[in-house]
Amino acid sequence: MISSFFNAVFYNPIYNLLVALMAAIPGGDVGIAVIILTLFVRLVLLPFSLSAARTQRAMRLLEPKLAELREKHKDNKEEQAVKTLELYRTERVNPFASILTVFIQIPVLLALFWVFYYEPFATLDTVRLYAFTPTPDVVQGSLFGLIPMAEKSIVLALLAGVTQYLQAVFALSRAPHPTGTGMQADFNRVMTLQMRYVFPILIAVIAYTTSAAIALYFVTTNIAGALQEWYVRKKIAVPRSERVAPQ
Repeated sequence: MISSFFNAVFYNPIYNLLVALMAAIPGGDVGIAVIILTLFVRLVLLPFSLSAARTQRAMRLLEPKLAELREKHKDNKEEQAVKTLELYRTERVNPFASILTVFIQIPVLLALFWVFYYEPFATLDTVRLYAFTPTPDVVQGSLFGLIPMAEKSIVLALLAGVTQYLQAVFALSRAPHPTGTGMQADFNRVMTLQMRYVFPILIAVIAYTTSAAIALYFVTTNIAGALQEWYVRKKIAVPRSERVAPQ
């Protein structure tokens, strides 16, 4: 039931869009279709990403007041929770909005990833195609005729890791550097280290052990993520007092 719903709502539409792009691109270049489809999906999800960014900024602005409430009611957790919710209502901030946007994006991004992972590019899965989906006369399985999308590519895998690292550094340069002691501070420091060093290695390994199409997807989505972060900084300005130097 869940699988049928996921295929009908997410997987099949993305697969049909990929095939339609291959039909529209001269020569049926799969690599170009992967890039365009990835950028299109990121663009569709942009409003949700911007909503999450606005919520995160609002939460940062409220952090001094939240810290004051935690200190004032540290011996009464129930009162602390009530006052925290009152503050959110007063400031018109929904702390769960960013979580909701993540849940909206996850199935779309998973479907995009799995289309590149499971579908062969040399042949089309006609069972999944809609009646109105145009099909390419010829399929060029390589990016610009150079890198086969169904095979492994060390070059694209390394680019996936490098772009993931650069995106993480760019994103973390706007976040406050974890300070203090305690479990929460330790958790923040560990997450920062993982985002900066572990995730890029993990992405590079996944990109190399799967296919060039997956690696190209990671490269494209990392570059798109960095551009989105730049756009967020321009449109959702952070007060000078909040800005921190890159670590």
